[in-house]
Amino acid sequence: MAFTEQDHADRMARATRDAAAAGLSGLLVTPGPDLVWLCGYRPTAVTERLTLLVLIPESEPRLLVPALERPEAEAAPGAGALRLSEWRDGQDPYAAAAGLLRPGGLPHSLKGVGGAPIGISDSTWALHLLGLQEALPLTTYRALTTSLPMLRAVKDDHELARLAAAGAAADATYEAILSVRFAGRREADVAADLAHLLRRHGHSQVDFTVVGSGPNGANPHHEAGRRTIVDGDMVVLDFGGLKDGYGSDTTRTVHVGEPTDEERAVHDVVRLAQQAAFEAVQPGVPCEEIDRVARMVIEDAGYGEYFIHRTGHGIGVTTHEPPYLVAGEQRPLVPGMCFSIEPGIYLPGRFGVRIEDIVACTETGGRRLNATPHEMAVVS
Repeated sequence: MAFTEQDHADRMARATRDAAAAGLSGLLVTPGPDLVWLCGYRPTAVTERLTLLVLIPESEPRLLVPALERPEAEAAPGAGALRLSEWRDGQDPYAAAAGLLRPGGLPHSLKGVGGAPIGISDSTWALHLLGLQEALPLTTYRALTTSLPMLRAVKDDHELARLAAAGAAADATYEAILSVRFAGRREADVAADLAHLLRRHGHSQVDFTVVGSGPNGANPHHEAGRRTIVDGDMVVLDFGGLKDGYGSDTTRTVHVGEPTDEERAVHDVVRLAQQAAFEAVQPGVPCEEIDRVARMVIEDAGYGEYFIHRTGHGIGVTTHEPPYLVAGEQRPLVPGMCFSIEPGIYLPGRFGVRIEDIVACTETGGRRLNATPHEMAVVS
């Protein structure tokens, strides 16, 4: 289902309330994932021309756009829930923005030093932030990741449906790649196969296709290169992107030919760690507890120093967003949160293993949005 004008109106209203509760005077949102999620507007081209969504308590949402881009802004799904303003080439866009933020816009306290800060989206260009600071020198700003890290973290039923569909498309991609020949081909060739399959299964955007063969698998973010995959290689496959605006991200580790006993044992440790972390998902459980559970399994098996990243990250309109499953993150899980669970073991110069599913927190525990087997597949 397409998101409606009311969906976007509700999101903007909730974001405005959350900003006030966080001690912010308002929110300023430039092109990027926050703008798409809030009002459904994604400019065709992101340029030096300022586009700015202004959300202020007790005021209707305002979207400032370049005049030449107004028609496409008016066509955005959430356009009817806000008031459009424009600025023309030759005018000062920051003066136009300041006009929206002065009395009648932001609370009186913002006119002087010591006023509450304004939340501003992480994707804001430095050019635009500096321009706003010059136009409104007494205002202060705080990044949304710092001030409202959970802005998009809790998904509604329509968002969950899109994430599930993206996960199913990634699963279909994995099932298809298992029939592709690996030995004798470059990592980049298999990565191209993954990208093609993701698009065939409905992805409009492919964000990454990690193919880490043999020793390259010990680099969690290895970029597929010219190395030729050979018989006996462990191969880490991590791939995903956007389908209908929502992300997929899954990892499976396969083996070319029959694996050794050690390779099977390491893979099994990661499989057990991933399962234990999944079983720990419950509302109210701190994010860091999921990381602790996965890490404990790997440490108990003697591989703790080789698990070198957090256990997971949130996913939604971007493939990496809050919440993060990492030590020190005490924020509790809430039904509707979606995140990866992806423990790994990386043995430098030898091989790596990672298993990743996207998981949704429900009232009764975790729900996997990936369903392909965790057992190590043998490929040719």
